[in-house]
Amino acid sequence: MRSILQSQIEELSDKTLPMHMPGHKRVMRPSDILPYEWDITEIEGADDLHDADGILKEAMDRASELWKSRRTWFLVGGSTCGLLAAIRAAAPFGSEIIAARNCHRSVYHAIELGGYKVHWILPEEDRSFDVCLDITPEQVRACLRRYPDSAAVIVTSPTYEGVVSDIRSIADLCHRAEIPLVVDEAHGAHFGLFEESGFPESAVQCGADLVVQSVHKTLPSLTQTALLHMNGDLVREKEMERQLAIFETSSPSYPLMISIDSCVEMLREYGAALFAQWNESLERFYKRAAELHSIRVWNPDLRQGRGKSDVVRDRGKILINFRDAGITGAQAAQLLRERYGIETEMASGCNVLAMTSCADTEEEIGRLADALRSLDRELSGSEPDPGRIGAAPSVPAVHTACTILKAVNSEQEDVPAEVCEGRICAEYLYAYPPGIPILAPGEYIKKEHLDIMRQMEKDGNRIRHSVSEDTRRITCLAE
Repeated sequence: MRSILQSQIEELSDKTLPMHMPGHKRVMRPSDILPYEWDITEIEGADDLHDADGILKEAMDRASELWKSRRTWFLVGGSTCGLLAAIRAAAPFGSEIIAARNCHRSVYHAIELGGYKVHWILPEEDRSFDVCLDITPEQVRACLRRYPDSAAVIVTSPTYEGVVSDIRSIADLCHRAEIPLVVDEAHGAHFGLFEESGFPESAVQCGADLVVQSVHKTLPSLTQTALLHMNGDLVREKEMERQLAIFETSSPSYPLMISIDSCVEMLREYGAALFAQWNESLERFYKRAAELHSIRVWNPDLRQGRGKSDVVRDRGKILINFRDAGITGAQAAQLLRERYGIETEMASGCNVLAMTSCADTEEEIGRLADALRSLDRELSGSEPDPGRIGAAPSVPAVHTACTILKAVNSEQEDVPAEVCEGRICAEYLYAYPPGIPILAPGEYIKKEHLDIMRQMEKDGNRIRHSVSEDTRRITCLAE
């Protein structure tokens, strides 16, 4: 399929002698699989992403029309650059903000760069699957009352495991307080596009002011492509554009932008049928998964979590728990990879996460069901080893000593992990994926945090350190 933007770029490429960037001049091709013919720069007629009034503006308007936003920007630095820019545009430097504690580390980086004082909302957890549940309107309401000077609210919905918050109610609370709501919807670009699709509404439709989506995560677009949607007037467009100019490259990739436009064009033409097939394949998968014995699959159509029916999950994220089967998620992922040729998205604790998209056929999704059925027969009756298989909470409570910005700019020292309890952390500590910090700079290190990290490593997950090169040590504020 040739998108409108692709055709326009190809026409430009054929017209002129390229006495400009890039250096390959669309002629010298070290690789024969890369689209050099589309790789141009901001020549006459090619428009400029940071001052779009031509073919790129038209392409972004097509995306805006599909997702029903007031305005949409293409992102070629992934959702990361969109979140950095959105948060900086939504809240003045050094202000107070409210944020979900289970946000991606890019949100923490925005908090660091903005010098913000953050008031965390800690989500409840589902103990049967050891994942965070949603951020509730009641939690946001309480936080807004307690911290009335907050300049913005930031939540992640859906979460990495697909849990969706009530964005419509949260947006209403924020707007009553006359502050913007920023939603990291990186994993929900497929939300709300087609009626009867089986997927939740998008945060764009629910009234969030700034919404960031990774079109490469769940839609057919190249890695690093994303969208930033704007609604309402609580954030100035000019300020949003200014922040995008800071955090996004001044030399955006035309092949990546063509990828976004091609994805939009495909969805406009074939999306309804593709999503219907996707939904039907998932329906069959969850019916088969209900017959498993020791392996548990979170069916998003059933009551789960707080025991209420209003805990919403993205059915495209298949969350599989192996605790009752007696193995860790890492071990299960290895079995799926080596025996059945299935590479899953993430393994953590006793969970494995399999991500699906409209590109998956019924046969491919059925292949996962077959593999789980085979493993279930083999593992049924296994006794879990409590000492080997952990159920550590994914987002522990924290006590903040100072802002992240102050901590990273303070004098620091590396401390052996076994003796750093009670010290103030000076680095980010997280497992990737999903990239949610267990500890961030400026937070007190507690025994709970150390136990969680030890258990995660025992379960096969590597804890990443943003500063310390020795994983046996933690960078702390100097005493």
